[in-house]
Order: sequence, then C-alpha cells, then structure tokens
Amino acid sequence: MPAVRALAAALVLAFAVAGCAGEAKRAPPPTYVVRAGDTLYSISWRHGLDYRDVARWNGIGTDYRIDVGQVLVLRPAARTSARAAVTPAPAAARPAPLPVTAPPHWSWPADGAVAGSVSMSSGGVGIRIDGRLGSPVRAAAAGRVVYTGAGLRAYGELVIIKHDETWLSAYGYNQALLVHEGDAVREGQPIAAMGAGPGHQPMLYFEIRMNGRPVDPRTQLPPRA
Repeated sequence: MPAVRALAAALVLAFAVAGCAGEAKRAPPPTYVVRAGDTLYSISWRHGLDYRDVARWNGIGTDYRIDVGQVLVLRPAARTSARAAVTPAPAAARPAPLPVTAPPHWSWPADGAVAGSVSMSSGGVGIRIDGRLGSPVRAAAAGRVVYTGAGLRAYGELVIIKHDETWLSAYGYNQALLVHEGDAVREGQPIAAMGAGPGHQPMLYFEIRMNGRPVDPRTQLPPRA
C-alpha cells in the first residue's frame, strides 16, 4: 500500500507540473500602452482592429474614453484550461458578429487621378489620389471626426471620420487640417488641404473600413464622369 500511495502521489505531481508548464508556454495577449494624443479609434486603426472589439476586451464603456498610461490588451484573453483551449465553445457562448449597416452615401474626397492601391503597415489598404498641393480634401460622407493628428506615422497628418457604428474613413498625407476631433461634418465639406506623401508627391491617401476591416474604396465610391 505505501508503494501504491507513493506512485499515486508521483502521478499527481507529474500532472500538476505538466499543467503548469502548459500554462507557462501560453503567451499573454499583446498589449499597448496609451500615449498622449491616442484615441481608441487611432489605436484600433493602427493595429487593424475594430474599436468596439478593443473596448470590449478592455471593459471600456461606450464613451470609449482611455487614459495616458493605460495598458490595453489587443486580443481576447486565452482560455485558462487546456481542455477549454481545444474544445470549441458552444455557439451561444461565442460573441455575436458585429452588425453591418448599409454604406453611407459616398462622394470622392479629392480631385485628381487615382494612382493605384496602397498597402499600409496597419493592414489597411486604400487608394492614392494624386492632385495639387493645398487642394481641398473633402469628407467622403457625413459623420463625426474621431481622430486628427500625426500619431500614426505612416499616414502623416491624418483625419479619421466615423460615419456610423460600421463605417469609418481615413484621409492621410494632409498639409493642414481644417477640423478637430468631435466635429460633425457633412458630405463634401473641406476637412483638410492636400499635402505631400512619399517622394514629396502631392497626394491624398484615402481608406474605408467596415467593422475595422479595410474595403477597397473603389467599390464604394461613385463612378467618375
């Protein structure tokens, strides 16, 4: 009997060590420390995420307020047990898909020729519109400005407009900004002056996202005459 008890204790210890080792190998979700000038929208845009997902993962309210120095997780937390990690969650326990509203009424954000698609480090894919330095950059649809600034380095001076809970648009490489965060804008309203992008070429970088995912703007914008 003592030998049996000793063997049982050894097995229990082995399973406990193995469980701890499995937990130790599980990488924590990536995080981001909020800096001055950040908004939930700009952080989500930079990492190719939907701002509502980031808010939910971090227990942020519908005001989407964040504070400098706050640590945000950028991925839902992993399950705590090996069994839970390999067993699919019941359908009822999975998050409901984000709703998709009809696209807003889009118009072209700037005059000029479309030079082609541009892929950004954030995972975004937009279009480059070549034009004249200082020419008007216009809101492609009515909405509210949720970000202005140069915190997303690859975009230069950037404006992000929220059109509804599904649709956002972004306008990069501006020379001067004419709007501020919180401003309501109408379709066609000048929001910036065109600046210079890579190669010092006057251009606008324009992007549309649906629930955080980039959509080719050319599938949304009306045909040009």
